[in-house]
Amino acid sequence: MSTTYDEALANYEPVFGLETHVELGTVSKMFCGCGTTFGAPPNTQVCPVCLGLPGSLPVANAMAIESTIRIGLALHCTIARWCRFARKNYFYPDMPKNFQISQYDEPLCVEGYLDVEVGDSVVRVGIERVHLEEDTGKSLHVGGSTGRIHGATHSLVDYNRAGIPLVEIVTKPVPGTGALAPEVARAYVTELRETLRALGVSDVRMEEGSLRCDVNLSLNRVGATEWGTRSETKNVNSLRSVERAVRSEIERQSEVLSAGGRVVQETRHFHEDTGVTTSGRSKEMAEDYRYFPEPDLVPIAPAADWVESLRDALPELPFERRRRLREEWGISALDMQAALNAGAVAAIESTVAAGASPRDAYKWWMGELARQANERGVEVSTLPVTPSDVARISVLVNDGKLTDKLARQVLDGVLACEGSPDDVVAARGLEVVSDDAALGAAVDAAIGADPDAAQKVRDGKVAAAGALVGAVMKATGGKADAARVRELVLERLNTDA
Repeated sequence: MSTTYDEALANYEPVFGLETHVELGTVSKMFCGCGTTFGAPPNTQVCPVCLGLPGSLPVANAMAIESTIRIGLALHCTIARWCRFARKNYFYPDMPKNFQISQYDEPLCVEGYLDVEVGDSVVRVGIERVHLEEDTGKSLHVGGSTGRIHGATHSLVDYNRAGIPLVEIVTKPVPGTGALAPEVARAYVTELRETLRALGVSDVRMEEGSLRCDVNLSLNRVGATEWGTRSETKNVNSLRSVERAVRSEIERQSEVLSAGGRVVQETRHFHEDTGVTTSGRSKEMAEDYRYFPEPDLVPIAPAADWVESLRDALPELPFERRRRLREEWGISALDMQAALNAGAVAAIESTVAAGASPRDAYKWWMGELARQANERGVEVSTLPVTPSDVARISVLVNDGKLTDKLARQVLDGVLACEGSPDDVVAARGLEVVSDDAALGAAVDAAIGADPDAAQKVRDGKVAAAGALVGAVMKATGGKADAARVRELVLERLNTDA
């Protein structure tokens, strides 16, 4: 019998940690001049250095080092005064050199933290290290139905990604979050992504692999002092999947332990379709990567004054920016969290800057546009509508030229690439009918068609005017100014209400 989430939390305390890999948005690779364009034809962005051919020598990318230091500063890390690269030796088909230039016991950034908001609470996630390395290539398994090696007829390797600057951000274990562990894990990756985006160091597109997350999780018996055996779920590629992977592993490990079994230290794969993890390979024995200092690269010794100049130039970070905007917009922490989860904070801010009120900007992005994004399976910020478009629609509504219903039709037109809001209004004939002569004729027709409702209004039952207003709105295709229609109905029927 499977263990439910609530049953798991009644007996065990989850501890999670996250390893996040971020491809930096540099023009060239980490140790050579090859390009980094995503989606280029396979094996067209390679050279003797990133392929590890004999006699080739690496040269470190200065912008990648600067970007890593800026990440470390944004995460409140201590920046090493001296560190160096190391060779991590292991064989894998998509790694052409059979070693990876990385950092081992001397990372560039250590001992930081990132605060994340979950509901009304702030959780501080400790950062153990931020180090710089080169990415591997990519194996493509062909002929199967899952894209994995099992069931494939053959495999191909694309080395375009090999050598791209890769930053690994490793958290400390995060205990004490209880049932909120999945939400805290998601909130951390969300906040980290927003921070990296604000720094401009990566496009952080999880769907393209420029931000990838490994989820480590273990369960402790409630009240126990020793932590349980952890699993490592590899390459989780969406915010929702981070949350689901933590939850799935809590349930799976609880079921194993409650049945008297033993959790195996291993890597696992997360399946988007089922929301569960499956076993990858055992890691019960420590892997010997035979690290040793990279002999072809000099150590890194960032000058203290340079590091401080980078610190002084950091932009306003998302956590503090959201607190400022929350006060300016007058919304709750939960509303701001919803906007963050939807990826809509920047769009709302830009819409306010374009002339909309905070209330209207939030309403449109988190209402109709969020619904449209959900139906299309995309983030709201990727919809083909600009903050200026949304601000213009808001102005048209507030000026009485559109009703909310008509405004939604205008949004549909903008999203269908029919032009600006004004273009759509003109082409579709959507502007509100506010001419008293035209409205008066429609009101007279409605009164004549429903004498019972008209008499009720004359008798003082003002609520009955709603039926007459509704009839006018129907007759005008929803284009009438409902408030003005109501005024005209009451004037016609000699009612002062």
